[in-house]
Amino acid sequence: GTYTTIQGDTWDLIAKKIYGSEVYADFLMQNNYPHLDILIFTAGTVLTAPALPDSAVNAAQLPAWRRQ
Repeated sequence: GTYTTIQGDTWDLIAKKIYGSEVYADFLMQNNYPHLDILIFTAGTVLTAPALPDSAVNAAQLPAWRRQ
């Protein structure tokens, strides 16, 4: 899918909105390479928001000390 930014969005905020947790900001950034130079978005930027792979979902469910 896609996500269209609103003024003031950041990578971690968008990840929380789409995937339910800020820990997926890295995954979101990996899928939107052309926009990596943006820290705070203006309104209207369309980002790619693919479904999380099963491995990412499983890792997020682990306790922090097991994710490494």
